Amino acid sequence: MDDAQLKLSSQVCFPLYSASRLLTKAYKPYLDEMGITYPQYLVLIVLWENDELSVNQITEKLLLNSNTLSPLLKRMEKMELLQRNRSTTDERSVIVQLTEKGKSLKDQAKPIPDKLIKVLLTENINLSDVLQLKEMLNEWIKILTEDNKNLE
Repeated sequence: MDDAQLKLSSQVCFPLYSASRLLTKAYKPYLDEMGITYPQYLVLIVLWENDELSVNQITEKLLLNSNTLSPLLKRMEKMELLQRNRSTTDERSVIVQLTEKGKSLKDQAKPIPDKLIKVLLTENINLSDVLQLKEMLNEWIKILTEDNKNLE
């Protein structure tokens, strides 16, 4: 094996990891105003799209394990952003639903995506580049999700 493959500059995952961390950090001032974290923001986005989802449905959409999501949901419930209730049709299932407070944050969150896109657009990067990258990353997510299922 060539040692060049073990250099940080050769790693495909490092730029993705770093860009993800830095992009999440760029969200921070906007989310701080709302009193939430980035993972909480993602849960809210999923519930703004479809209120009343099961914990399992949220874990699937966010590609999280339930042991990661459950404490997050518990904190959000204490913040009165959502409520969790046992399903009336399947007692093994927990349904997550936004409260009025959780719903009210949607208006405050609406300008965030545009603000973040503006940060990414430069002389060398236009909107179509950003959208093309997003599509490629979505393809990688599909590939890696399938690959990880095969490892289980």
